[in-house]
Amino acid sequence: MYNKVILVGNLTKDPELRYTPQGTAVASFRIAVNSKIKHQGEFKDETLFISIVVFGKQAENVGQYLSKGKSVLVEGRLQERRWESEGQQRSKFEVVANSVRFLSKRSSAQSEGGAEDSSAGDVVDSTLRDAVPPEETTDSEPF
Repeated sequence: MYNKVILVGNLTKDPELRYTPQGTAVASFRIAVNSKIKHQGEFKDETLFISIVVFGKQAENVGQYLSKGKSVLVEGRLQERRWESEGQQRSKFEVVANSVRFLSKRSSAQSEGGAEDSSAGDVVDSTLRDAVPPEETTDSEPF
């Protein structure tokens, strides 16, 4: 089976950086992903709000360099987390990121008709592609 997600979006608020009892950094943030869908002959904007979690050095970089409104490209896998709260079973889908690329905004000259960059944006920080989430996370703590 194959489980891979690639998203480009903007942070909806500043990331939250925490550390596990073993000292592993964990950053959580949400991104807004916009798309256009055709409904009854008209294009309408649709926005999805997606939770992202990232571990290790990338989590520390996310906590240090990202803030609300910044653009990112996230590659990872979709995961469902389940926990119990006040006697109720809860669940949440989120993306566990393998790679978070920080994207720059287009300059005003580019957005006013100047030369456009064909890439999704400049990479501000390199990523750790082989980062693996630690096993010490628990289902009782939603991130």
